[in-house]
Amino acid sequence: MSNPDSRTAVENALKHLLEQVPALKPLKIVAAAEVQGGRDVQHVRIVMPGPKVTKELSPDARITVDIRRDVLNELVDADLASWVRAWNHGRIKAHGVDQYLKLIGQVVSKTAAKAKARSAQG
Repeated sequence: MSNPDSRTAVENALKHLLEQVPALKPLKIVAAAEVQGGRDVQHVRIVMPGPKVTKELSPDARITVDIRRDVLNELVDADLASWVRAWNHGRIKAHGVDQYLKLIGQVVSKTAAKAKARSAQG
């Protein structure tokens, strides 16, 4: 089975992540993903809410996410804990407007803490 193209992989991963962190769904932002596969870098534009994902440059992006293609492939269907581990180990990097980065980080942290508490109870 072949891997989906970068745009499709980003879209699928983002939709799956948003299912796990629904508080991010209404966020209004334009972001970019730079997917590195070997020597090739694919540029993906993400418009939220939506998400609407296209394969193009995003000069108006407020946040740019750098991720290797193999890491993206691992995270397409991953749980939130896997996303957090990848972020904490530097496998996903982001830069841009601090307010957006902090907001997203807080929402993801709170959601991950709630999920961890639920799994500890049951």
